[in-house]
Amino acid sequence: MASIKVKPMIINNVCLTTHPDGCAAMVKEQIDWTKSQIKIEGPKNALIIGCSTGYGLSSRIAATFSSGAGSIGVSYEKEPTAKRTGSPGYYNNAAFDKAATEAGIYSHTISGDAYSNEVKEEVIGLIKENFGKVDLVIYSLASPVRKDPATGILHKSVLKPISETFTAKSVDFMKEVVKDISINPIDDGDVENTVKVMGGEDWEVWINMLIEAGVLADDAKTVAYSYIGPEVTSSIYRNGTIGKAKEHLEATGLKIDEKLKARGGRAFVSVNKALVTRASAYIPVVSLYISILFKIMKAKGNHEGCMEQIYRLYDERLYVNGETLVDSEGRIRIDDLEMRDDVQAEVSELWSQVSTETLRNVTDIVGYRKDFLQLHGFDVDGIDYGKDVVLLD
Repeated sequence: MASIKVKPMIINNVCLTTHPDGCAAMVKEQIDWTKSQIKIEGPKNALIIGCSTGYGLSSRIAATFSSGAGSIGVSYEKEPTAKRTGSPGYYNNAAFDKAATEAGIYSHTISGDAYSNEVKEEVIGLIKENFGKVDLVIYSLASPVRKDPATGILHKSVLKPISETFTAKSVDFMKEVVKDISINPIDDGDVENTVKVMGGEDWEVWINMLIEAGVLADDAKTVAYSYIGPEVTSSIYRNGTIGKAKEHLEATGLKIDEKLKARGGRAFVSVNKALVTRASAYIPVVSLYISILFKIMKAKGNHEGCMEQIYRLYDERLYVNGETLVDSEGRIRIDDLEMRDDVQAEVSELWSQVSTETLRNVTDIVGYRKDFLQLHGFDVDGIDYGKDVVLLD
């Protein structure tokens, strides 16, 4: 049996360690909150592709503990070794599976490459064996690389502006230092590779394979997650390489929707709020924007975390009587509170004021950092961080 004391080890806004007990407690907190809400007449059987953290994890919790849906989850996680903790998603998945089993609800999690045909076939086999069909498919992958099963080529996404060097304020949220960062524009192939990884191609492959295998219910809904964001992040996000991938994802969503509507189902892209995730913490500028946004929205009383966002998505958009509310591009806008004119006006005002000296006054950097640490099981109330953690039994 290997056991050690686990502390957060953070380099360049990336946390390299995870506390299992803290992760389990955070999963339980989301489950308990969901169970305290009004039940939703939602899915019966759900497939969550990218199920282990952030919006994917909350989607699985909402489906199971608000609607009683059995679920199959897919994510690619690092298991613990004799010297290192596993990834946060490894412990989140274990905590979810345990809670679902205790509640008498079917749950099975596959740790593997969701882009591969082998994992897709494994999922299809599980659906046939346990459900017959699924009526909700959530696509919430956030991988930086994808091996195309058709060609064997490994594509890597990049975070770059399209036309010129981008320079703006960013923050080291652990050291509380604001500084300017510059990112050079794209090289040849950057846009194409990023679209291959983060666009809609794999989502469409999943849906086609589920249909061909006869395991997608006629009235099934499928949702992929996207983001638009404010002007201050647009050059690096929506107008950059990631934005091109999101445009492809959204165009693919409309294509899938036409196919599913003919069967009685629907496909949507949901544009969600900016929140602290392992992916967003790594994007320059975005961390600073989120810390300002949190200060404003908490003061207005309309701040939401992942769980509240997804519950509202299910309750007010996906599972309503009548047509689902979408914008002019056919997207669900669950980022509506973030993008309110009054909120964005205050963001712009505080953005012009932020510096290392003013950081604590004009942002919620403390709340941002707490959310980041809790993603990895740290700074969670009730956890004894002085106790040894068992890595391997």
